[in-house]
Amino acid sequence: MESNKTTKTALGIEENIAGLLCYVLGFITGIVFLVLEKENKFVRFHAMQSVATFLALFVISIVIGMIPFIGPIISILIGPLGLILWLLLMYKAFKGEKFKLPVVGNFAEAQISK
Repeated sequence: MESNKTTKTALGIEENIAGLLCYVLGFITGIVFLVLEKENKFVRFHAMQSVATFLALFVISIVIGMIPFIGPIISILIGPLGLILWLLLMYKAFKGEKFKLPVVGNFAEAQISK
């Protein structure tokens, strides 16, 4: 679903820019935008999806990294996949799309609907 409007957020910036910024520092900027943006559903969705996605990847990478021998190898492979996902999500948000990841997107949508 693509949004062609240039709606401003509570922070005074366009929603597609705010959506992109939700992903810039992973779950950290996601949390910041969840706290600061109370009204705009597009920005809140991307903020929540950022928190859920990148916090989960961070924790999974640490846990898998503790497994002897193969853990560090798998953990290293998560990095490039996370980078590709990060770039994709920022691009989609910038284009004004509410791009939902398979499990995390539904979770994010349910959380912001409350």
